[in-house]
This record gives sequence, C-alpha cells and structure tokens, in this order.
Amino acid sequence: MRPTERLRALLAEPGIIVMPSCFDALSARLIERTGFSATFMSGFAVSAARVGLPDTGLMSYAEIVDQGRNICSAVSIPVIGDGDTGYGNPLNVQRTVRGFADAGFACIMLEDQVAPKRCGHTRGKQIVGRNEAFARIQAAIDARDAGADILIMARTDANATDGLEEAIFRTRTFAEMGVDITFLEAPRNEDEMHVYCEGLPGPKMANMVEQGDSPFLPPERLEAIGYKIVIYPITLMLASVRAMEKALSAIKAGRHPEELAAFAYLREIVGFPEYDEAEIKYASD
Repeated sequence: MRPTERLRALLAEPGIIVMPSCFDALSARLIERTGFSATFMSGFAVSAARVGLPDTGLMSYAEIVDQGRNICSAVSIPVIGDGDTGYGNPLNVQRTVRGFADAGFACIMLEDQVAPKRCGHTRGKQIVGRNEAFARIQAAIDARDAGADILIMARTDANATDGLEEAIFRTRTFAEMGVDITFLEAPRNEDEMHVYCEGLPGPKMANMVEQGDSPFLPPERLEAIGYKIVIYPITLMLASVRAMEKALSAIKAGRHPEELAAFAYLREIVGFPEYDEAEIKYASD
C-alpha cells in the first residue's frame, strides 16, 4: 500500500491514532519498531536537530524536504509532515505539496500563520487574513486533486490571536473546502476542545506539548472528546536531550554513562544485519 492508502485506512479504523513525533530517520525507525502505526515529523524538533535553531521559519523548504525524504525512506509506516505556511504564495504552496508527496509523505500540514511562522505553543504568533489562509489551502487541495499523492491537513493558529470563534470558522471552512484533516492549534481547555470536535466533521488532530498551552490529556480522553489523531511533537526530543546531557555529564566527571543501549542493538536498528547479508549475496569471487 502507498503511504496515503495506509493513512486513509488508519483514519477509517475505529480508535484514536497515537503518533509520537520523529525528527530524523533513526527516531522514525524507533517509532516504527515500537509498534506505532504512524508518525508525525515535527518542525520544531527537526529545526532543533538539524540546524540547532528555534522553530521560527528559519529552515528552508529544501532542508525540510530533504529531512523528510530521509525519514520517509527509513520506515514503512505513514508519515505526516509539517509544511509550515507552504513557503510562499499559493503557487509555492503547490510546489511544497508536490515536493512532500515526492518525498514519500502521506500527509502535509499547512497553517495560516504569517511567515516566518512560530511554534504553536510560543508567544508572538500572527495569522494571515481569511482570504490568504483559504487561498493557501485551496492551492494545496488543487495540487492534491491534480495528482499529488498526499493528504492535506489544514491548521489554524487563530485561537491564540483572534479567539475560538475565528478558529472554528477557519477550521470549518477548511473542512468544507475538502481537506482530509483539520487541526485547531492550542485550545486552552477541554471546553474549547469539545466545541471544536463537536462542531466540525472529519478527522481532527490534537497536539500534546509538555508544558504547552493545552491540557495534556491521555489518548482515551482525547478520543472521547472527538479527536482522531494525537501527536507528541517534542516528547522524544525532550527524552533524548535529557539522556545525552546525563551521558555527557558522566563522561565529563570521568565516569562511563549508565543504562546505555547495547552496540549490537544499535547496529541492528540501523540495518547492519541486512547490509552484511546483502554484501555476502553480491560478493564476487
């Protein structure tokens, strides 16, 4: 099955889809090996891992597509990719959609922030006007309908700038336009989550950010509210940063880090057994 077919099948099944977020090929492979059925490529985490910079629109289209291509090539589960604002006007949006599809993504997320955008759980966000927001999404839908093999997720950050009513209006319009998934970023409480989920058709995504602006709820609670997808955009990065800092502190103190994975396990994750087997198969006398 193609990535889009796999994701559509997951969306059609009962139950919420839990997606830990990846930031490189190795983290994506670990997510798949643990048994998760899909993953989300977090723009925040990719920006931190690849260039060591904040998620404020500093990464280029080429950089994010390159990272996504590596991630999608490393796994067989569908990957949703963070496409930010689409990197320009509606024609740029269409190129971005086609590029994400060619890279192997099952779905692209596009948002209505002013470029350069900011992480959804930080201060200082601004959104574009309705007409520009809808033009972006229409361009993405047109690219999909013209043959780009990818689903479209439409995100609004209007709740932080203009309030819940505007955010609901935008997500409802996105749904009526024909997007596959909607995403109202950063609801402030469960009441806002209910208003969003009960007032709109189609699959909806929840974003669980540790110490973020939204209630951090378990998947079963989010499913009861009406969400179909829940992502954890920075959980693996937070865990890896803490683990690396502990290991570095131990080395700095003259000790060997504890609780490390076995080297043999790491070789297995990155594919040494398969490589060695193929090398023997194609070895010449």
